[in-house]
Amino acid sequence: MSQAHFQGRFEVEFKYQLTDRPAFLKALLALNPEIMLEDNLEQDRYFDTPDDALAQAGKSLAIRTMQPSGIQLWIVKGPEADRCEAVTINDADKAVSMLLTMNYRQILVITKRRSIYFIGPFHVTLDHLAEIGEFAELAIMTDDEARLPEFRQQLLVLAARLGLAPDMEEPHSYRTLCTRHMQAIHTTQPEDATQ
Repeated sequence: MSQAHFQGRFEVEFKYQLTDRPAFLKALLALNPEIMLEDNLEQDRYFDTPDDALAQAGKSLAIRTMQPSGIQLWIVKGPEADRCEAVTINDADKAVSMLLTMNYRQILVITKRRSIYFIGPFHVTLDHLAEIGEFAELAIMTDDEARLPEFRQQLLVLAARLGLAPDMEEPHSYRTLCTRHMQAIHTTQPEDATQ
């Protein structure tokens, strides 16, 4: 695994909803990407304080596990839109236990099937979220905040090469999409017939 692709305090990322996963994958493979992993099951467990202080500050905290690769990460995003830091950890369950001991609460679990490819300095992520959809993320991480506009332009050029149009862009995070999906299910469920 190329750790250099995931180092930095900032992440420029574009997410696109796919309507034709096979066509996207064909375009991606035509660029001869380096394959980091394919079809891993990834679980993100999100945490916040009892008073939702992280959410109110525009931050998120997640513990990620990936199987069968065995990768385990502690991920913090925000408060700036491009701010993202991740560190490899050895024991995700212990990290979760420590957060719960410090009175954090688990607020959401997101599971997805993920493949990760490298094209030069960029990483391309192909995701499937049950009941949500198929997505491609194009991203780069960096410590050089001054290069963020340049990287945005380069990623948009790469997106066009992969057949990703601007109207396919998904501006919301997986966390937001999954939360909205759960809320929609909750509001459309019929009332308990036993009442």
